[in-house]
This record gives sequence, C-alpha cells and structure tokens, in this order.
Amino acid sequence: MSDTPSTPRPGPPPGRRGRLTVYFGAAPGVGKTYAMLDEAHRRRTRGVDVVVGYVETHGRAPVVALLEGLEVLPRQELTYRGQSFTELDTQAVLRRGPRVVLVDELAHTNVPGSAHARRWQDVEELLDAGMDVVTTVNVQHLESLNDDVEAVTGVRQRETVPDHVVRQAYQIQLIDLAPEALRRRLAHGNIYRADQIDASLSSYFRLGNLTALRELALLWLADRVDDALISYRREHAISRTWPTRERVVVAVTGGPESETLIRRGARIAQRAAGSELLAVHVLSGDGLPAAAPATLEAQRRLVEELDGSFHTVIGEDTAAAVVDFAAAVNATMIVVGVSRHSRWVRVLTESVGTEIARLAETVDVHLVTHEQARRGRRRPNREARLPFSRTLAGWALAVAGPVALTAVLHLVPESAGLSTEILLYLALTVGVALVGGLWPALFAAVAAFLALNFFFTAPTGRLTVADPRNLLALGVFVVVAAAVASVVHLAVLRSAQAARARAEASALAQVARSVLEGEDTAESLVSRVREAFTLESVALLARDGARWRTVATSGSSPPRSPEEADTVATVDPMRVLALRGHSLHAGARRVLEAFATQAGNILEYRRLREQAEQARLLEHAEATRTALLAAVSHDLRTPLATIRTSIDGLLAPDIRLGAADTADLTRTVADATARLERLIDNLLDLSRLQTGSVAPVLRAASLDEIVPLATEGLATAAVRLDVPETLPLVLTDPGLLERVIANVVSNAVRHAPAGAPVLVNASATDAHVEVRVVDTGPGVSEDRKEHLFEPFQRLGDTSSGGLGLGLAVAHGLAGAVGAEISAEDTPGGGLTMVLTVPVAGRRAP
Repeated sequence: MSDTPSTPRPGPPPGRRGRLTVYFGAAPGVGKTYAMLDEAHRRRTRGVDVVVGYVETHGRAPVVALLEGLEVLPRQELTYRGQSFTELDTQAVLRRGPRVVLVDELAHTNVPGSAHARRWQDVEELLDAGMDVVTTVNVQHLESLNDDVEAVTGVRQRETVPDHVVRQAYQIQLIDLAPEALRRRLAHGNIYRADQIDASLSSYFRLGNLTALRELALLWLADRVDDALISYRREHAISRTWPTRERVVVAVTGGPESETLIRRGARIAQRAAGSELLAVHVLSGDGLPAAAPATLEAQRRLVEELDGSFHTVIGEDTAAAVVDFAAAVNATMIVVGVSRHSRWVRVLTESVGTEIARLAETVDVHLVTHEQARRGRRRPNREARLPFSRTLAGWALAVAGPVALTAVLHLVPESAGLSTEILLYLALTVGVALVGGLWPALFAAVAAFLALNFFFTAPTGRLTVADPRNLLALGVFVVVAAAVASVVHLAVLRSAQAARARAEASALAQVARSVLEGEDTAESLVSRVREAFTLESVALLARDGARWRTVATSGSSPPRSPEEADTVATVDPMRVLALRGHSLHAGARRVLEAFATQAGNILEYRRLREQAEQARLLEHAEATRTALLAAVSHDLRTPLATIRTSIDGLLAPDIRLGAADTADLTRTVADATARLERLIDNLLDLSRLQTGSVAPVLRAASLDEIVPLATEGLATAAVRLDVPETLPLVLTDPGLLERVIANVVSNAVRHAPAGAPVLVNASATDAHVEVRVVDTGPGVSEDRKEHLFEPFQRLGDTSSGGLGLGLAVAHGLAGAVGAEISAEDTPGGGLTMVLTVPVAGRRAP
C-alpha cells in the first residue's frame, strides 16, 4: 500500500466540474468497493492520478489487498463524546489535488465537527474543485426509496442521499449479484463478522428482502436510463418513437367503453416484461370534464389496480392531445375505441380513432370495438340554465329596451347618425344577452333591426331601405348582434359551469380535508353531505337482513329507509346514503356519487383500523401473558430456588459448614433476595404506572447527588461518571429520578462488552439538563427502537435476571416527573439513552 505519490502529476484542469462515477448496488456485500478499487488500478495503469480519499474495508481481505499500490490519503481524526473517529479529510484531498479520488459510502453521516454533515456534501465540494470522484451507494440509501425499503425490510434507513446527487452522475455502474450468491457470500464471512452472520441471514438478508431490493435497484436505474433517453431525444429533436420498452397508452373518454379499453390495454402490456400501462383523459380547453367525476375516478382506480398510471391533459383537439402525450412518454402503442358516432355523423366528421391513426406516424394504433360502438355519442347534459328570474328580466329588457331607446333617440333634436344608432342598439342587445341569455338577445336584435329600419333609415316610416349601403349595414348589424349574443350567452353558461365545478371541487376538498384532519367518522361525513346540499336531513343506512339499520344521521327527522328519502345514493351493496329535503339536479348527483364513494372508503378504513387495533390488543395481551408465565416459571422461580437451596444448606443438621462456606451461602441468599426484590419492585412500579397511582413530589434537586446514588449498587469499574457539580438544579422527584437512572444504567451495564465501562455524563442547555448513558454494546436496530420502552421487551437478551421491565418502568417514571427519555445510536456502535430533565425555575421554550 502506497501512502505517497511516486511522481508529481498535474491536478484537475481549472474551471471544470468533476465527473461523478457511482457504483450502485442492491445491498451491502455485492462488490461495489471491490469494483471501485479495481477501476482505480485500471486508471492508474493508464497514467491517471488516482488517490484513495476514504475506503471502508470492513476487514475484508480481498478489499485490503486491492489497496496495495494505491496512494491512500490520511483521514481526519475527530473526537466525539469521548471517543475517536476518522472521516474523509476533504481539505487534505483539495490540497493534494488529484485527478481522481475514491470516496466510499456516499450516504454516510459525518461525525459532528466535520466540515459537512453528510459525505455527499464533501463529494460535491470535490466535484466543484474539478476532481473526478468514484463512489459507492446502495439502493436502500436513496431518499425517494426510503419508504419502499422500510416496507420491504422493516428497517428505516437513517443515512440517505438525495436522488438528484446520484442522478447527476456521469456514469452509474450497477453491481449486481443474485440473492442466493449474496447469502452464500455472507455465510462464508465475506461481508460481516462471524457473530453477525446468523442474525443478518434471518433478518435483513432474507431471500425475499434481497430479491425485492434487487428489483428496486433495477427499476430505479431503468428510470434513470429512461430520463437520459428522453433528454437525448429532446436535445436531438427526435420525435419518432424508439421502441426501447413497451408502453401502452389507452385513450379514456370517461364513457362506458373505457373500462373495456383499459383492460384490453392491460392485457397487451402484460405480454412483455417491463411494460407500462398509461391511461390518458383529455379535458376540453376550459378544463371542465366531459364525463362524470365519479366515473373518471372509478376508471382511475381500475387503472391503478392494473398497475398503470392515470394522466389528465388539456387540449382542444382530442386526437392531437393523445398523440402528443404518447410521443412525450415514448409510447409504442395507442389503444382507442371505435367511434360512438352514428354513420351519418362519421360521413361528415372524422372519428377520433381515425385521426389518431393518421397523426400517430410510427406509434401503433390498436382500434378496439365495444358495445357502445356506432350507437351514437351520448354527451352528458352539461347545460347550465339561468335562473328563471334572470330569464324573465331578460325578456322584459328585450321588449322594453328597444322601445325606450327608440323614444330617447327621437327626443334628441339632431340625429346621431345611423352608425352611432346601430352601435347603441348593439350595446342594448349585448346587455340583454348578459341579463337573460341567448333567446331574449335574439329577440332584441330583431326588434332593434326593425326599429332602425322603420325610424332611422331613409325612407323613414316604412320598412324599406333606399340606400343599399344602409341595407348592408343593417344586415351586418343583425349578424353581429346574433353572434355577440351567442358568445355572451356561452360565456355566461361557461361561467355558471365553472362556478358549479368550483363548488363541487370545494365540497369534495372539504371531505378530503376532514378525513386528513381525523374527522373520518360516519357522523362527520353525513354532516358534510347535509351542509353541501343544504338538505333537511341525511342518513347512512346499512342493510341488516330484510331491514335497514341507521349507522349515522344528521339533521331533523332523518329517513329510516330508502323509501322515505327524496334521493338515494348507493355506497356499496349493503349501505346507502338517504337524503331528505329536495331533489338534486344531475350535477349535484355526480358530487353525491363521489360522497358515497368516500363514505365507502371511510367505513372500510374504519373497519380495517378497528380490526388492526383489536389484533394489536390481542397480541399485546398474549405477549403480556407469555411474559408473565415466563416470569413465574423462570425469572421469579430462579431466585426463589437459589434462596431455598442456600437456606437448606445452612440449616441442614448433618452438614458442618465452615465460616467461609457459611458466608458464601449467606451472600447468595442476599444476592438472590435483592434480585427478587428488584423484579417485584419493577412489577409493582409497572402496575402503579398503568393505574395512574404514581404521585411525584417535584422540587429542586442536584444531579451530582442523584446520579451517584443511582449507580451505587454497581461495580466501580462498570460505570464511569462525568456529572459536573456546576450543573443547574433540576425540577424533579429525586427518588423517582434515581429509579429511572438506576434502571437505565443497569440495563446498559448488562449489554456493555466485558471490560468496557458505561459512560454517564451530563450537560446543560438553557431549559434542560441532558443525562446521557452511553454503552458500546451491540445496539438496537431502528425497527426495534419503537418497542424499546414497552414492557416485557427483552430484544434478544437471553440472560437471566430480568423481565424486560426496566426501560418500561424508567420511561413511565420519567414521564411522571416531567422528564423525557429517548434512544440514540452510539457513534461506532452501541446505544445511548438520553434523559432530558427540566431546569428548576425555567420553562422550556
């Protein structure tokens, strides 16, 4: 192994950002570090200046051997909480200025005191300096996959790296290994120490876990390749499809035939491994859906159940929008249904499917027939009618307006001119359209034409026009007036539609918000329905045999059966929403369907949650019963048996004991009695905590007096205290806090390695004093930390002398005295218990 460069080499070129190469794996042990070092030797052979910034060998002989011949830079040494650690020395690498630097474990969290909190930030600094960096990372450390990895393995990864850091890499090398081969490598001791092999094989390195992690790694890398391909096609203006992977786009109209198309597209996608199903629905330019929202939502759920994705785009031309979407996602096939238009309509207009086939060019178009084909397109009734009062006012204005305007113009001494008069009558027509809609406006336009012709166009007093130019002006007036009235009327209707859509969206958003805020009860849902539709009463009814049972109601005199209701919405085959008050129009019924769907989801969620809670309680009761049986059969009987045997030996008339033997037996009785006393005290304390009978007496106390008393019964060599006398007084119950610290310290001593003392130190902040109990034992995995303070949790401890109650009692007593207790990982291995106690006379901010 070389620690100094043989000959000086030029550093990285100035003004250039370095390139990142990532060796990417599905799990520890697949060979990422080995491959990284192998590349370093290849580059060094080509004359490239390569140094090792940080490589973690984990004691593996093949990895250590590969370091031979490479320049290894010294690491930065840091001291944290009395222990020494080594980290990547970024400044040393910058001073050395190599062309390529190896930095292992990209997601690593640096020890406090380092220049950066995370190692990937060190790597960013090196890249900014122009150096090429070669690094390693596992799939479980990617930020976007953290939840998925936890769901698979049950372990929450605390060290993660943002995806964009890895995605921006110049090169990503996948180091793949079959799960069976990786388990063999682990079993042979090539990954972890011998004492960790069995536990790893039965937990994280299970065959199913490794297979799932491998699939996650391959899929993530495939997505990254897709991104690179899309970028390349965009940069080179390549619009035609490259059939790299089967992607099936289904054009969804929201009609009854859409489910047939979705299922057909799913069957096509399933024929090839790695295929994708994408459904797209095109909204009109105004953003208003042409289909019922509940129908679209049902089709969205169907797509997701078939492992596809649902997309919505806006476009005036449906066919062009579908083709543009397919080209953007690099689709290989578009599935579209046969037109629902009748034969006569298809003679005059081109069907959407035919237009998609004409525009698609290199994308295959699969035309699917269905039951609705050629039956005629039935558009949902989207007509938004104006209120009767506005329509009546519009007709009144259409009748009275031309008469009044004509009278006013006749009262003017001098003529305003035909052009001005035409504009005034046009303004009147627009006003009528704004008030009463299209038909009153058309009537006003005809009346205005007649008035202009009779009163203001020569010869006046007759419905004839002498000047052809005036006749043209009057004709243009009628056409413009009719067109403007039609546009204004359409704008009014669209405004009404948009207002209704906003109201529907607001109502559904209120339901969704109430669920997110915890109002997921049937009572809150029926209340929302009654408020949204201003009803007299709403009831959620469930069928109970031949009768209906009321689940929840809102309002006065709720219906007791569907027959008593004005409107009924089906939640599922066994439940309905019954509404009383007034009948709902078609648009409101669509929203009601969404409410009914939400009601079904809420009820199913509550049922599953209640079942899970019952299962949890049963599991907890079973665990408690098992632990108590174990306590009676072993943990309590063992000290009793020891006491009985020792006393029998002391009292046996036929045995003459010496002074030393008598003292040994007496000490045995004393030790067993103390152990039994501790067990019974913990059981009693737990019972007191569960019944709420702990009554602490809080007063100002000094930790430098409490901590030594708590550790008095432990061996001097087993505990090392660092509790300054200058600490502020804390507000606590000294006796109970002593029990808390005693339980935590004794637990740490039990798990600490032989010869390694447990460190108890304390430090103060403005409002708290933190007592830390630090051990360097095996530690506790992330998935088990959440169960650390539950009773009867031994967490793999098979030693005698405890029921797994110590930390549970400590946690309960800490809460009783206003303190908090939590668990952290000890840097370098082990567990640190942090007890936070409030300072006397101060409040936490």
